[in-house]
Amino acid sequence: MSTLVVIAKEPRPGRVKTRLTPPFTPRQAAALAEAALADTLAAVAATPAARRLLVLDGTPGPWLPAGFDVVPQCAGGLDRRLADAFAGCDGPALLIGMDTPQVTPELLAVDFAGCDAWFGPAEDGGFWALGLAAPDPRLVRGVPMSTHVTGAVQRARLRAAGLRVRELPRLRDVDTADDAAAVAREAPHGRFAARLARLTAGSGR
Repeated sequence: MSTLVVIAKEPRPGRVKTRLTPPFTPRQAAALAEAALADTLAAVAATPAARRLLVLDGTPGPWLPAGFDVVPQCAGGLDRRLADAFAGCDGPALLIGMDTPQVTPELLAVDFAGCDAWFGPAEDGGFWALGLAAPDPRLVRGVPMSTHVTGAVQRARLRAAGLRVRELPRLRDVDTADDAAAVAREAPHGRFAARLARLTAGSGR
Protein backbone atom coordinates (compact mmCIF):
# COMPACT_ATOMS: atom_id res chain seq x y z
CA MET A 1 0.00 0.00 0.00
CA SER A 2 1.01 3.59 -0.63
CA THR A 3 1.52 6.55 1.63
CA LEU A 4 -1.32 9.04 1.16
CA VAL A 5 -0.22 12.64 1.56
CA VAL A 6 -2.43 15.71 1.96
CA ILE A 7 -0.78 19.12 1.69
CA ALA A 8 -2.93 21.80 3.27
CA LYS A 9 -3.19 25.14 5.04
CA GLU A 10 -4.87 25.59 8.38
CA PRO A 11 -8.30 27.05 7.49
CA ARG A 12 -7.94 30.49 9.07
CA PRO A 13 -9.76 33.61 7.79
CA GLY A 14 -7.65 35.65 5.40
CA ARG A 15 -5.16 32.82 4.79
CA VAL A 16 -7.20 30.35 2.72
CA LYS A 17 -9.56 30.52 -0.25
CA THR A 18 -9.01 34.24 -0.73
CA ARG A 19 -10.43 34.02 -4.26
CA LEU A 20 -13.81 33.24 -2.70
CA THR A 21 -13.77 36.76 -1.22
CA PRO A 22 -16.04 38.26 -2.49
CA PRO A 23 -18.80 37.09 -2.59
CA PHE A 24 -17.98 35.34 0.71
CA THR A 25 -16.39 36.99 3.71
CA PRO A 26 -12.95 35.81 4.84
CA ARG A 27 -14.60 33.94 7.73
CA GLN A 28 -17.05 32.23 5.37
CA ALA A 29 -14.25 31.35 2.95
CA ALA A 30 -12.31 29.79 5.82
CA ALA A 31 -15.41 27.80 6.84
CA LEU A 32 -15.66 26.45 3.29
CA ALA A 33 -11.95 25.62 3.31
CA GLU A 34 -12.36 23.75 6.60
CA ALA A 35 -15.25 21.73 5.16
CA ALA A 36 -13.24 20.93 2.02
CA LEU A 37 -10.29 19.82 4.13
CA ALA A 38 -12.51 17.70 6.37
CA ASP A 39 -14.05 15.95 3.35
CA THR A 40 -10.61 15.36 1.88
CA LEU A 41 -9.19 13.93 5.09
CA ALA A 42 -12.25 11.70 5.54
CA ALA A 43 -11.73 10.23 2.06
CA VAL A 44 -8.06 9.62 2.82
CA ALA A 45 -8.93 8.06 6.20
CA ALA A 46 -11.29 5.64 4.43
CA THR A 47 -8.67 4.57 1.89
CA PRO A 48 -6.33 1.65 2.68
CA ALA A 49 -2.83 3.05 3.11
CA ALA A 50 0.53 2.18 4.62
CA ARG A 51 0.65 5.67 6.12
CA ARG A 52 -1.47 8.83 6.10
CA LEU A 53 0.47 12.08 6.22
CA LEU A 54 -0.77 15.66 6.57
CA VAL A 55 1.80 18.24 5.50
CA LEU A 56 0.37 21.31 7.17
CA ASP A 57 0.97 25.05 7.10
CA GLY A 58 -0.44 25.92 10.50
CA THR A 59 -1.83 24.06 13.50
CA PRO A 60 -4.11 21.00 13.49
CA GLY A 61 -7.70 21.54 14.58
CA PRO A 62 -10.78 19.47 15.39
CA TRP A 63 -11.19 18.75 11.67
CA LEU A 64 -8.23 16.33 11.81
CA PRO A 65 -9.30 12.67 12.16
CA ALA A 66 -7.23 10.05 13.94
CA GLY A 67 -4.61 8.07 12.08
CA PHE A 68 -2.61 10.90 10.47
CA ASP A 69 0.99 11.85 11.00
CA VAL A 70 1.33 15.64 10.86
CA VAL A 71 4.46 17.42 9.71
CA PRO A 72 5.01 21.13 8.97
CA GLN A 73 5.42 22.46 5.47
CA CYS A 74 8.84 23.76 4.57
CA ALA A 75 9.41 27.34 3.46
CA GLY A 76 9.43 28.36 -0.19
CA GLY A 77 7.20 28.11 -3.22
CA LEU A 78 4.64 25.40 -3.76
CA ASP A 79 7.00 23.35 -5.92
CA ARG A 80 9.51 23.21 -3.06
CA ARG A 81 6.81 22.34 -0.54
CA LEU A 82 5.53 19.49 -2.72
CA ALA A 83 9.07 18.27 -3.29
CA ASP A 84 9.76 18.32 0.44
CA ALA A 85 6.54 16.38 1.11
CA PHE A 86 7.66 13.64 -1.27
CA ALA A 87 11.13 13.66 0.31
CA GLY A 88 9.49 12.61 3.58
CA CYS A 89 7.93 9.49 2.02
CA ASP A 90 9.46 6.05 2.04
CA GLY A 91 8.02 4.01 -0.81
CA PRO A 92 5.10 4.72 -3.17
CA ALA A 93 3.16 7.89 -2.36
CA LEU A 94 0.10 9.70 -3.68
CA LEU A 95 -0.15 13.40 -2.86
CA ILE A 96 -3.28 15.54 -3.05
CA GLY A 97 -4.33 19.00 -1.89
CA MET A 98 -7.34 20.27 0.03
CA ASP A 99 -9.16 21.81 -2.94
CA THR A 100 -11.06 18.74 -4.20
CA PRO A 101 -13.59 17.75 -1.52
CA GLN A 102 -15.36 15.57 -4.09
CA VAL A 103 -12.47 13.08 -3.98
CA THR A 104 -13.38 9.50 -3.01
CA PRO A 105 -11.51 6.49 -1.62
CA GLU A 106 -12.05 4.77 -4.98
CA LEU A 107 -10.04 7.50 -6.71
CA LEU A 108 -7.28 7.40 -4.11
CA ALA A 109 -6.78 3.62 -4.06
CA VAL A 110 -4.13 3.65 -6.80
CA ASP A 111 -2.05 0.64 -7.75
CA PHE A 112 1.51 1.21 -8.91
CA ALA A 113 1.79 -2.25 -10.49
CA GLY A 114 2.77 -1.62 -14.09
CA CYS A 115 3.32 2.12 -13.74
CA ASP A 116 5.69 4.59 -12.11
CA ALA A 117 3.43 7.58 -11.62
CA TRP A 118 -0.20 8.64 -11.33
CA PHE A 119 -1.30 12.07 -12.53
CA GLY A 120 -4.63 13.71 -11.71
CA PRO A 121 -5.29 16.71 -13.99
CA ALA A 122 -7.36 19.65 -12.80
CA GLU A 123 -9.75 21.61 -14.97
CA ASP A 124 -7.81 24.84 -14.44
CA GLY A 125 -4.68 23.42 -16.04
CA GLY A 126 -3.00 22.31 -12.83
CA PHE A 127 -3.17 18.95 -11.11
CA TRP A 128 -5.05 17.68 -8.08
CA ALA A 129 -3.07 14.49 -7.50
CA LEU A 130 0.45 13.26 -8.12
CA GLY A 131 1.60 9.75 -7.31
CA LEU A 132 5.16 8.46 -7.50
CA ALA A 133 6.22 4.85 -7.06
CA ALA A 134 9.70 6.08 -6.12
CA PRO A 135 9.29 9.61 -4.72
CA ASP A 136 11.96 11.90 -6.11
CA PRO A 137 11.75 15.59 -5.15
CA ARG A 138 13.56 16.54 -8.37
CA LEU A 139 10.49 15.50 -10.37
CA VAL A 140 8.52 18.38 -8.83
CA ARG A 141 11.05 21.03 -7.89
CA GLY A 142 11.13 23.84 -10.44
CA VAL A 143 7.72 23.15 -11.99
CA PRO A 144 5.86 26.48 -12.28
CA MET A 145 2.84 26.34 -10.01
CA SER A 146 -0.59 28.00 -10.18
CA THR A 147 -0.51 28.61 -13.93
CA HIS A 148 -2.62 27.25 -16.78
CA VAL A 149 0.36 25.14 -17.92
CA THR A 150 1.33 23.68 -14.54
CA GLY A 151 -0.22 20.30 -15.30
CA ALA A 152 1.28 20.07 -18.77
CA VAL A 153 4.75 20.91 -17.47
CA GLN A 154 4.48 18.42 -14.61
CA ARG A 155 3.23 15.66 -16.90
CA ALA A 156 6.05 16.38 -19.36
CA ARG A 157 8.57 16.26 -16.50
CA LEU A 158 7.38 12.78 -15.56
CA ARG A 159 7.54 11.49 -19.12
CA ALA A 160 10.95 13.07 -19.73
CA ALA A 161 12.20 11.07 -16.75
CA GLY A 162 11.08 7.90 -18.54
CA LEU A 163 8.25 7.17 -16.13
CA ARG A 164 5.18 5.16 -17.10
CA VAL A 165 2.32 7.49 -16.24
CA ARG A 166 -1.33 6.64 -15.65
CA GLU A 167 -4.01 9.30 -15.40
CA LEU A 168 -6.73 9.80 -12.84
CA PRO A 169 -10.02 11.49 -13.78
CA ARG A 170 -9.99 15.25 -14.30
CA LEU A 171 -11.40 17.10 -11.26
CA ARG A 172 -12.33 20.69 -10.57
CA ASP A 173 -10.51 22.59 -7.83
CA VAL A 174 -12.45 24.91 -5.54
CA ASP A 175 -10.96 28.34 -6.22
CA THR A 176 -13.93 30.59 -7.05
CA ALA A 177 -17.58 30.78 -6.06
CA ASP A 178 -18.53 29.15 -9.37
CA ASP A 179 -16.12 26.31 -8.62
CA ALA A 180 -17.65 25.89 -5.18
CA ALA A 181 -21.15 25.59 -6.58
CA ALA A 182 -20.09 23.09 -9.24
CA VAL A 183 -18.17 20.89 -6.80
CA ALA A 184 -21.05 20.95 -4.32
CA ARG A 185 -23.38 19.70 -7.06
CA GLU A 186 -20.91 16.92 -7.86
CA ALA A 187 -20.64 15.80 -4.22
CA PRO A 188 -23.95 16.89 -2.68
CA HIS A 189 -23.72 14.78 0.48
CA GLY A 190 -20.40 16.01 1.82
CA ARG A 191 -19.52 18.55 4.47
CA PHE A 192 -18.48 21.05 1.81
CA ALA A 193 -21.85 20.98 0.05
CA ALA A 194 -23.69 21.28 3.37
CA ARG A 195 -21.58 24.24 4.48
CA LEU A 196 -22.02 26.00 1.14
CA ALA A 197 -25.78 25.45 1.29
CA ARG A 198 -25.96 26.99 4.77
CA LEU A 199 -23.90 30.01 3.75
CA THR A 200 -25.79 30.69 0.55
CA ALA A 201 -29.16 30.21 2.27
CA GLY A 202 -28.17 32.68 4.97
CA SER A 203 -27.03 35.29 2.48
CA GLY A 204 -29.88 34.94 0.03
CA ARG A 205 -27.52 34.03 -2.82
